[in-house]
Amino acid sequence: MFKPRYLLSLLGLLAFSSATVQAQNAPVPQQAESGTLGADWTSPTQAGVQYVTVVPTATINAQNPGTAARVISYSVTFPAAGSYDLYARVRVNAGGANDDSFYYANGFGTKLPADDTNWITVNQLNGVGYTGASEVVAGAGGAQQNVWKWINLSAFNGGENPINFTVTAGNLTQTFEIGAREDGLDIDQFLFGQTGLFFTVANLDAGAQGSTTPPTVFTPTGTPLATGKPKYLGGVYSAPQLPFFTNYWNQVTPENAGKWGSVEGTRDVYNWTELDAAYALATTNGFPFRFHTLLWGNQQPLWLETLTPAEQLTEINQWFAAVAQRYPNLDLIEVVNEPVNDPPLNGFNSGFNNGNPAGSGAGNYYNALGGAGTTGWDWIITSFQLARQYFPNARLMLNEYSVENTTTNAQRYLGIVNLLATRNLIDAVGIQGHAFSTRGIPAATLAANLTLLATAGKPLYITELDIDGVNSATPPQLDDAVQLAEYQRVFPTLWEHPAVRGITMWGYRPGHWRTAQGAYLANGDNTERPALVWLKNYVRSTALGVKSASHTAVSLYPNPAKGGAISLTGLGKISSVRVLDATGKVVKQLTGLQQGTAEINLNVAPGLYLVQLTNGEGTSSRHLIVE
Repeated sequence: MFKPRYLLSLLGLLAFSSATVQAQNAPVPQQAESGTLGADWTSPTQAGVQYVTVVPTATINAQNPGTAARVISYSVTFPAAGSYDLYARVRVNAGGANDDSFYYANGFGTKLPADDTNWITVNQLNGVGYTGASEVVAGAGGAQQNVWKWINLSAFNGGENPINFTVTAGNLTQTFEIGAREDGLDIDQFLFGQTGLFFTVANLDAGAQGSTTPPTVFTPTGTPLATGKPKYLGGVYSAPQLPFFTNYWNQVTPENAGKWGSVEGTRDVYNWTELDAAYALATTNGFPFRFHTLLWGNQQPLWLETLTPAEQLTEINQWFAAVAQRYPNLDLIEVVNEPVNDPPLNGFNSGFNNGNPAGSGAGNYYNALGGAGTTGWDWIITSFQLARQYFPNARLMLNEYSVENTTTNAQRYLGIVNLLATRNLIDAVGIQGHAFSTRGIPAATLAANLTLLATAGKPLYITELDIDGVNSATPPQLDDAVQLAEYQRVFPTLWEHPAVRGITMWGYRPGHWRTAQGAYLANGDNTERPALVWLKNYVRSTALGVKSASHTAVSLYPNPAKGGAISLTGLGKISSVRVLDATGKVVKQLTGLQQGTAEINLNVAPGLYLVQLTNGEGTSSRHLIVE
């Protein structure tokens, strides 16, 4: 068909313009080794991948690289003006959380190595990232260490607010810089992709264009699970755990932001940014806030270790005073974390802390606080005395792990609690509740040790609960059924114990510190794993506090039950009875109860079972042991 010349020209121009727009949107890959490397950087090749990594050093500045030797500078040419997200392909090595941070420049241009404002800290890379070819590289992801993985640094807050990079017309070639923080982090590639597009791992690997179509994700709705309950069910504050926080949790504890080394990594220079944000999340929503933690044998300032004991004590006083001034209305404060397993003493080895070698961040101020002294725990008593002085209106807490799994551990911990209680120095007792402390421990043992710890007369808090979700295959595989069964076995024991006033989940999304063990409850696309679905229903439907008379009137006998034969009496106001096994499967259900008694013969294997009683006043649960 004949077309006028001007129309052909117009069509040609439009076609050219379309091609130009497509070219303008093209991603810009940058091999990490292609820049000008500072003297502390090396560029090895392994399995065909050339990457950059920093030489080991004991010097880690809190908020900047420190010297030009720890900086890499790149010259990057963009196809056109626009806004770009920064992606990185990295690998976190065996050191895990000690190998997972670096800096990138706060905008284009040559930066001052020792100026905090010039750099953005990227931390907590150990449990985040994407490896699946079809995964959209967005926020946190759930990839672990020892694998190459992609992260959208412009969407991930790893300690400081991320940024996009703006390229202006006429300035298409820009200087971009990164800086070293922790050794053990390998960086293979960067890529600048147009802001607003969605890039999969396959796109980034190939340097290919992203999509304008967002991935389909699940959006949680509703109020926190424990809304209206006499106990809270809280969550930990960190960047990977923030999405939809208020749809699930109604209490806040900072994961790392309140640790001394996070706040005062450089002596007399305080960084409150992330801790302020955690505190604001709690206060804005009316949630309880727990300060974690004043003193610990980990993640303490490196500069503190080499001071004299007198200087250390002065610094401890200044640290307490600074926190008290910044947050005058704190209610619940962990004064000392892990006093038995990880005290602030170089050379102390519990098997979990690598022996607290010099330069590890143990603090080494144990003796500055009095050491063992006459009680064996004088340093703890001194810590709480200082806390009472600086925080006279706060409730003071001790926190420890693996005290719920054996009577020996519980009794030793109780002894410390009582030393503080007789001096009116402690108001709450923290039990961490990690998976490694509850797996394989009978629920009856957990309950008995909680009851033992409650004899000090102080409320108990489960402070760092996580429950793994992988099976015993080699290597372990994600297993929803394993996690669900363990939640149904462990959680009711903790939640329904009358001395427990609240539980804090130590993460619930990928980026969880036990992501490799499958401890997260929600997937990267926000979908809920079966354990989270069960947890929602259980917490919302289970009656707490002083149980109604209709529930307490019910008697279950015998328990343990040989052969599975039990009698229930006092059922006159109970509408249904369910017996569940450890996997959550209902093995017996009675409804339409008219009489006050029921004889039940359970044809089941020996083990632990849950008996649920339900009526219009709610649901309560009891453990049943079948022998």
